[in-house]
Amino acid sequence: MSGTAEIKGRIGSVEETRKITNAMYLIASTKLQRAKNDLEKTRPYFDALRNEIKRIFRTVNDVDSPYFYPPYREPKIEGTYGCLVITADKGLAGAYNQNVIKETENLLKEHEDTQLFVVGEYGRHFFTKHHVPIEHTFLYTAQNPTMDRAREISSLLLEKYDKGDLRKIYIIYTDMEDSMTMVAKRTRLLPFHRAHFSTPVNEKVVSTPFEFLPSVTDVLNSVIPSYLSGFIYSTLIDSFCSEQNARMTAMNAANQNAEELLSTLAVQYNQIRQSEITQEITEVTAGAKAQKRKRKRKQQKKQRKEV
Repeated sequence: MSGTAEIKGRIGSVEETRKITNAMYLIASTKLQRAKNDLEKTRPYFDALRNEIKRIFRTVNDVDSPYFYPPYREPKIEGTYGCLVITADKGLAGAYNQNVIKETENLLKEHEDTQLFVVGEYGRHFFTKHHVPIEHTFLYTAQNPTMDRAREISSLLLEKYDKGDLRKIYIIYTDMEDSMTMVAKRTRLLPFHRAHFSTPVNEKVVSTPFEFLPSVTDVLNSVIPSYLSGFIYSTLIDSFCSEQNARMTAMNAANQNAEELLSTLAVQYNQIRQSEITQEITEVTAGAKAQKRKRKRKQQKKQRKEV
């Protein structure tokens, strides 16, 4: 019976693990839907900001701003770069964290003078373990992206950019293109390229004259911090959605593996149990035959004595 007892123990262990992975799948699904709803609620405001920046460039082509490359060219910028890296707080999400880490390592190879600003416990642990310097870690969890946290991040990065400590700023995050495709992306935050705010040819343009006070540069520079906060917030949400989607995929695969393992263990259990039952029947039959032969011998002895 030791064989069946061992397999029953394994079946029980797999079933308990399946309960955990199934619960994690349901939790990730709920968090994913909630994060998508939060992003949709804030999207109109930042779309409006983007449209206003487009309008400024349609009105004044030669506006000068430290947050944008000069018109029609992208000069090479030397100096210290900054990189905001968005990871998760934990694993069990497939290759989600590894893809972000790999993209960050590629940037560090291309430009060694890069300061890292890390969101997420996984990234902090990885870079600390591998002795990669971290300029600043945001110690709140990556599980609950909010607009206030996005403003805190953008404020720190903008301050260093305005002081000249950082000449160029990147953000590395995971973009969920659809439910099946998630890509670790590297996007330049600052300076912006004007083509990023160009108006598509088929878009209707309303050419209403208006006046900028105190100046077009001041208006543009005052809009950029809000737009940058919104952009960072959207990447935090996008990364969070990608993490939950990756975790759902990983937990679904774990559930399927558990089902296959349970099926295999059930077959093994039935085979061992069947062989044990067969052996028990054989032993009972053999015992019955032995008893029958014994009774027959006694009867024959008795008959000889009577004769």
